[in-house]
Amino acid sequence: MPTVIKKLDAGSYQLKDQVVAINRVTKVVKGGKNLSFAALVVVGDPSAAVVGYGSGKAKEVPQAIRKGIESAKKNLMRINLTQTSIPHLVLGRFGSGKVLLKPAPEGTGVIAGGAVRAVMTSAGIQNVLTKSIGTTNPHNVIKATFDALKKLKNRADVAAMRGKTAEEL
Repeated sequence: MPTVIKKLDAGSYQLKDQVVAINRVTKVVKGGKNLSFAALVVVGDPSAAVVGYGSGKAKEVPQAIRKGIESAKKNLMRINLTQTSIPHLVLGRFGSGKVLLKPAPEGTGVIAGGAVRAVMTSAGIQNVLTKSIGTTNPHNVIKATFDALKKLKNRADVAAMRGKTAEEL
C-alpha cells in the first residue's frame, strides 16, 4: 500500500539551512569553459522534526545556495522520532550508498560524518549512531539517509499493522 505524502508548508516552520557541499562545475563550449557552481543544501526545523534537501546551480556561489534552499523547501518531510532519538534501527539505500541509523541512549549525541550529520542535526535528532557504507558522494549519501528516515515507523502505525493497541507492543 503506497503511503500518501502530504506536502508541508515551508512558511509555517523556523527552517535553518546548512550547506553540505559546493562543487565547481565547468561546461566546455566552443568559446572556452563556462564555470558555474552547484550547491547541495539541507534545511530543517529541529523542534518540529521536519527536514528536506535540495540542490541548486548558478554562476555564483550565493545564488547556487539560494536556489538549493528554495529546492529543499519544496520537498520537506516529517520524521517519526522518539523523545531525542529514532524509534528503531533502519538501513537506507540509494545507488551504491547505504546509511545505517541506530537509536542511541540519552547523552550519546550525533555520531555521524559529513552529509549524514547535516541531515540529523537539521531534523532535530539528538542521539543517534550512524554508519555510511559504500559511496562517499554527498548527493547519494543524503538520498540514502532520507530513504532511511522515510522507513521510520512510530509505535501506533506498527500496532495498527499488527492489529493491536500501542500498549500491547
